[in-house]
Amino acid sequence: VQLQASGGGLAQAGGSLRLSCAASGRTFSGYTVGWFRRAPGKEREFVAVIRGSTGMTRYTDSVKGRFTISRDNAKNTVYLQMNSLKPEDTATYFCAARQIYNVQYWDEKHYDYWGKGTLVTVSS
Repeated sequence: VQLQASGGGLAQAGGSLRLSCAASGRTFSGYTVGWFRRAPGKEREFVAVIRGSTGMTRYTDSVKGRFTISRDNAKNTVYLQMNSLKPEDTATYFCAARQIYNVQYWDEKHYDYWGKGTLVTVSS
């Protein structure tokens, strides 16, 4: 599975962006897909996950109520809708996938496939 993240850019605080993670190589409707981000000078961190078989979603606390992860299986794409953006959301965002769900979905080492990042910059 090859993943391509896109949709990053510059936004003002309070604005919105939608990131896309497009998969190619095989149908990944059953895959668990996560979004992670790495802010300048910081470790990469978990942002959100969507489970393939159930559609279950989970978020890190700092984005709850502002970000929404969703998927369009017909398009082999997972989205991250980011609203009410804050300067602290500035980071390079990565999507990742694994075929079998792992309860430690926040741990990047459990993901097998990664896309290149897309940069999100939020100005104050």
